[in-house]
Amino acid sequence: MIELLASLIILAVGAALSYKDIRISLVASVVAVVAMMASGNAYSALILFVALLNIFSLYAIRQNQIAGVDYALVAIMAVATIYAFVVDDLAMMLALFMVVSAPTYLLVMVSDRGLNVDVGIKYVTFMVIATVLFITGAVLLYSTTNTLVYSLAFLMLIVGLSMEVGIAPVHEWVPDVFASADPIPISIIASLAKFVPFIIAYKIVVATATPSLGLLLIVVGLIAAASMFVGNIGALTTNEPSRILAYSTVANMGYILATFAAVTAGKEYVYFAIAGGLLQLFVNSFGKVGYFASIKNEGTSPITAYLLTFSFIGLPPLMGFWSKLFIIYSLVCSQFIWLAVILVLNSAISVPYYVRLARLLGTGWKFNLTSAVVLFASIAMLITLIPPMWFVDVVSMMKGV
Repeated sequence: MIELLASLIILAVGAALSYKDIRISLVASVVAVVAMMASGNAYSALILFVALLNIFSLYAIRQNQIAGVDYALVAIMAVATIYAFVVDDLAMMLALFMVVSAPTYLLVMVSDRGLNVDVGIKYVTFMVIATVLFITGAVLLYSTTNTLVYSLAFLMLIVGLSMEVGIAPVHEWVPDVFASADPIPISIIASLAKFVPFIIAYKIVVATATPSLGLLLIVVGLIAAASMFVGNIGALTTNEPSRILAYSTVANMGYILATFAAVTAGKEYVYFAIAGGLLQLFVNSFGKVGYFASIKNEGTSPITAYLLTFSFIGLPPLMGFWSKLFIIYSLVCSQFIWLAVILVLNSAISVPYYVRLARLLGTGWKFNLTSAVVLFASIAMLITLIPPMWFVDVVSMMKGV
């Protein structure tokens, strides 16, 4: 709690002084995020890395309409994301959900050219509906003992989560917003903003699980499978890099949603499922930061582009291999073999468009800060050269699961 208070004070001071020089806010945001490492574990360290990449990538649009404040917004999101790991109180969890979601309403509109108001209106409309569904479902799950109400509340929670992160069939906002908004803010929405909704949903579902959950988990599995196919087929049929990444996000969110099928299995399998889901979120985060920064930078080194691509495909021993392996293992052990097979099939379907994306963006290295962001995002995929069983141990310490 002390480190949280310290981070918020640093952010407030930095934001207040940003009118003098936006670099003050940049430094304050970095310090605030690093301060949260006092409560550190591997999860916190990886979130810190994602947040720092997001903050430094914003320097590419430093002439935007909220220059200085944007750094603080990302830092606040990072602090909330780290804190979500260690809370299990419903009111606090829902507050953190809104703290992470609200800054994206503003970030999605900014660019170094002008406010993207139309994009903002579409995005905010979907996010408000998603927030209402998610919060209503969560409150009802904690308060009801009626089987019918529980089932409706669970579906509301899942639909709200799906709309928030971009899972088919409520993913309509993703391709349009990703293609129309500035790549840098979108990289934040596609990375750091995804963690808290899933973490809180995991905790709520585990805490409120009942015997009637079995059939509902099959429904969740079907939604996850649909999202995988919609995302991967959509990415295969488009050539625009931003739209490829949009549909890639839909597919990746489907992989992560599939992990909910294991929440009623033994604790060991639940830990593997959540570890796989979180690792896939990190794969998606580092990959999207790297790819969108490359789009903004009009290209990157072929080596970094292919390193990101190979991790998304799931080539061992990169992070994307281990995330999918953990998810598949948990699904098989939870008797959802059909869903594991669909995940493997979709991983194969994704290969052509990820390779095409690497060819489109791997046009050559440029010496600037944005290129450095891409480089470090790709290097992050190598963290799992040491098999990440340590990450399963970290998940076992997550409060509320």
